[in-house]
Amino acid sequence: MNIVNFHNPLDLGKVYLIGAGPGDAELLTLKAFKILQQVNVVFYDSLITDEMLALIPKKTKKVFVGKRCGKHSIKQNDICNLLVQAGLSGKIVARLKGGDPSIFGRLAEEADALTQHKIPFAIIPGVTAASGCAAYSGIPLTHRDYSQSVQFITAHQKSVLSEPDWESLSKSQNTLVFYMGLNRIEKISNCLMEHNMSMDMPIAVIDKGATLEQQVLTSTLKDITKALKGLKLLGPALIVVGHVVNARQNIDLNLLFEQHREDYKVNE
Repeated sequence: MNIVNFHNPLDLGKVYLIGAGPGDAELLTLKAFKILQQVNVVFYDSLITDEMLALIPKKTKKVFVGKRCGKHSIKQNDICNLLVQAGLSGKIVARLKGGDPSIFGRLAEEADALTQHKIPFAIIPGVTAASGCAAYSGIPLTHRDYSQSVQFITAHQKSVLSEPDWESLSKSQNTLVFYMGLNRIEKISNCLMEHNMSMDMPIAVIDKGATLEQQVLTSTLKDITKALKGLKLLGPALIVVGHVVNARQNIDLNLLFEQHREDYKVNE
């Protein structure tokens, strides 16, 4: 299969910025899978599971670059340099990220670095955590009776100046999805309530979504911090705020989870 027909007079390598999906290896797209069979080296993050790595040929070099929720074993600039060096050396490279690379995946920095060095690259979208984790939890992100749109918000801001507009979010009728928010759940719930969102607004915390260790906890803004105490949730976790959370009460979760993995856990 000829993945991408680049005009490449300098015999540079190619870099694929690939979204691996939220956890379940079978959510990796067919395009991503085919590319991974042909690359020379894969730079992968903490969110890439052993099941996903097993899909990569043994002969392929795999380099762990350990980015997760702001805790890096390698700084972003260094990761960009690794991609550039590999591309300049003529290698076919995969940069494998959890979820979708364009949603809180530092895609722009890596694409900019490759562009500056005129290295051909392609962006391969993946199933973002909001979509995958919500589906595996039985939560629709939109609902004709509750929410006509959805907002994705990162819980890890670069600075105080990049804090979310809590007043706007609290008045929103949209579904709110917070990425990387497990350690900031108390702040998120308090800020929304302080800006007059109902204390009884439903909220769900999805831990290790779309994996065998998935756990789902549903509660309300006023009770979520207390409900989480004593639970051993390690993350990554996704937080869903909105009336859509109640929609999962209308389905038989046993039927849902048997369709995916029989041993997914459900906490209520």
